[in-house]
Amino acid sequence: MASILNSLKLIADPTRLRILMLLSEESLSVAELQQILGMGQSRISSQLSQLKKEGLVSDQRSGKNNIYTSGIPAELEKIVHNAADELPERTKDCQSLSHILRKRKDYVRAYFDNLAGKFGREYVPGRSWKGLAEAMLKILNYDVVADLGAGEGTLSQLLAQRAKKVIAVDNSEKMVEFGQKIAAENKLLNLEYRLGDIEAPPIKTKEVDLAIFSQALHHAENPQRALKEAYRILKPKGRLIILDLYQHTFEKARELYYDTWLGFSEVELAKMISEAGFKDVETAIVDREEISPNFQTLLASAQK
Repeated sequence: MASILNSLKLIADPTRLRILMLLSEESLSVAELQQILGMGQSRISSQLSQLKKEGLVSDQRSGKNNIYTSGIPAELEKIVHNAADELPERTKDCQSLSHILRKRKDYVRAYFDNLAGKFGREYVPGRSWKGLAEAMLKILNYDVVADLGAGEGTLSQLLAQRAKKVIAVDNSEKMVEFGQKIAAENKLLNLEYRLGDIEAPPIKTKEVDLAIFSQALHHAENPQRALKEAYRILKPKGRLIILDLYQHTFEKARELYYDTWLGFSEVELAKMISEAGFKDVETAIVDREEISPNFQTLLASAQK
């Protein structure tokens, strides 16, 4: 157990306190902390090392970077937050953090803008018709469906043939424009495209019967936040369906497909779904590609 006295000594330093507060709001790399704090790598790494030694932060390898997360014990949370409010840099740090997170999203959005119109013809890891078919068996007879991270809307168009209404959400303007065009051409009047982020979908609370993520969750900056939003928009006893990549080690996926996460294990995904408030969580690996790197498709379902 971390020493309360040692922890208090550590957070008495303004720089370490600033780092802790930033990490309590978002997991960040050293490079991102450099941009926010305007400090050198060695200084930040030194501070992180001290915080990690005392158990106040933890890190996880992601590609070439270590991603740091706050581990402030519950008994210190109030003290840390009150102390942070006295920091003159607090407002600036929050604004800089927001800017860094917007840059993350813009970087990924630019990639998908370039794919608009050819997405359905290009290879996408984990996009398996077998996997989609497995999911379709679980989503029959739903009135209002939300396709979160819909892309060009291939799945949305299939769903629109059975559901009374389908809301397709994507954060790429070009994807939304392309999807709207296809929907109009095919006279899918019950298919509505909305521009928005899966971590804050423009959908009313308790508006939908089914929320589905099809190869979208591993692009989210904060998958847990996206799952909580899915819980929010679902009606009581509403259903959640997730099709995503099973955990893999193909690092080039970050550059080739702008993946934020290298898939999820069944245990990891089930835990996130449960922590978002869902029950009756089920997971299964429903497909494995024969071509290297042999991506596998993970299917998960749950109920609100």
